[in-house]
Amino acid sequence: MRLDITAGSPGRIAELPMQRPTVLVFDSGLGGLTVFAELLKARPDADFVYAADDAGFPYGRLAEPALVARVVAVMDRLVARFRPDLVVIACNTASTAVLPTLRARHSIPFVGTVPAIKPAAALTRTKRISVIATPGTVKRDYTQGLIASFAADCAVNLVGASRLASLAEAELNGVAVPDVEIAAEIAPAFVQEGGLRTDVVVLACTHYPLLRPRLERLASWPVAWIDPAPAIAKRAVQLLVEQGHTAPEPPALPGEAQAVFTGGATLTPALVAALAARGLSGAGVLTMPLSAEVAAAL
Repeated sequence: MRLDITAGSPGRIAELPMQRPTVLVFDSGLGGLTVFAELLKARPDADFVYAADDAGFPYGRLAEPALVARVVAVMDRLVARFRPDLVVIACNTASTAVLPTLRARHSIPFVGTVPAIKPAAALTRTKRISVIATPGTVKRDYTQGLIASFAADCAVNLVGASRLASLAEAELNGVAVPDVEIAAEIAPAFVQEGGLRTDVVVLACTHYPLLRPRLERLASWPVAWIDPAPAIAKRAVQLLVEQGHTAPEPPALPGEAQAVFTGGATLTPALVAALAARGLSGAGVLTMPLSAEVAAAL
């Protein structure tokens, strides 16, 4: 809180609110929109920058050294350009590989996204959990560590969905995605053995909740779906408050929200309209092509 000792009557100190916070939401593509939606509901007074590294999408195709190099380079430029008070890495693949490096390089808080295995283990009754994720997240030692720490007494089925994130992107761009393609991606998550079957499915990629109604309809049987977005938003809001960015009393003036893309090839008129409908009134391109090092790793 800043104090203005010149305002008002002599001797009176007028309190001025802190400048509204800027939150940077980062993903390889459009999946982070599910997290942005929860953040916008929780702190409509904040300014938001939604950054999609579509030039590098999908991250699941990158080996870990190339992924770290790419995210570090893009994040360095985004932080310098927009000077956020807090960054949300709304991508499981990036979070499980790059968060320690980003936190060491920047003084601002970073909130990551990791597979929600702990809440899944608390929720399951059959002790049969499936985790749908990108192949990169499935292979991470970090994911195995979460299973060992929080779900050692459960049978955890890791499903590397190689196309589901791209299907979610296509649908948001107005492309017709057949049910059969989505069904094929999620079918391995439904396992029945010895009279017990999967009863909890973790959506360990922020893209997947974009397809939530279709996932529920195409499921082999009813399950509990875990979307990490509400928990991510809750943690981000806590950190903003700890920084002194408390929510103003209603009615508060809404903040500004814009989207930036590192490539722009996916920024079609249909997508611009979809982004506007989700609260991102402006969309543009901040060109960041793949480095020769990252491109060579593909």
